[in-house]
Amino acid sequence: MAANDEDESTAVIVGVLAGIVLAIVAVVFGASAGKNVQATTKPVAEQGEIAPVGEALAKVYFALGAAVLDEADKGVVAKTQEALAANPNAIVLLSGFHDTSGDPAQNAQLAKHRAQSVRDALVAGGVAAERIKFRKPESTLGTGSPEEGRRVEIRVQ
Repeated sequence: MAANDEDESTAVIVGVLAGIVLAIVAVVFGASAGKNVQATTKPVAEQGEIAPVGEALAKVYFALGAAVLDEADKGVVAKTQEALAANPNAIVLLSGFHDTSGDPAQNAQLAKHRAQSVRDALVAGGVAAERIKFRKPESTLGTGSPEEGRRVEIRVQ
C-alpha cells in the first residue's frame, strides 16, 4: 500500500506542477494577445506618428500670440477640398508651429491651438473630420523668420 501512496503523491505533484505551468503560459499568451487587440483597436491618430509626405499643400500664417484664422486664410479650405477630391483615400495632415518669442510651454500649446483652428475651418468648409489628422513635429519651433515660424502646414497625402 505504501508504493501505491507514493504513486498517488507523485501524480498529484505532477498534476499541480502541470497546472501551474499551464496557468503561467495562459497568462503570458493572454497578456500578449490583449496587447495586440488594443493596438488594432486604437484610433489611427494613436497608432503612431504619421510621417509627412512631400511638400505642404498650403501654409497658414498667424499673428503673434494668435490662433485665429484671418478671412483671407480661409481660402485654404477650397484648395484642400480640391486635393481631397483628386484623391478620395487621402488624409489631411496638420502640423502647427510657433516662433521663438514667449514661453516655450505656452508656445507649444499655441501651435496646437493653431492646428485645431485650421481643422475647425476645414470641417466647417465640408472636409470630413475623420480625414483630418494632427502631427506634432519633432520641434514645434518654426524655422526662418518669426512670421514663418507662426504657421500651420497642411498636407494632403
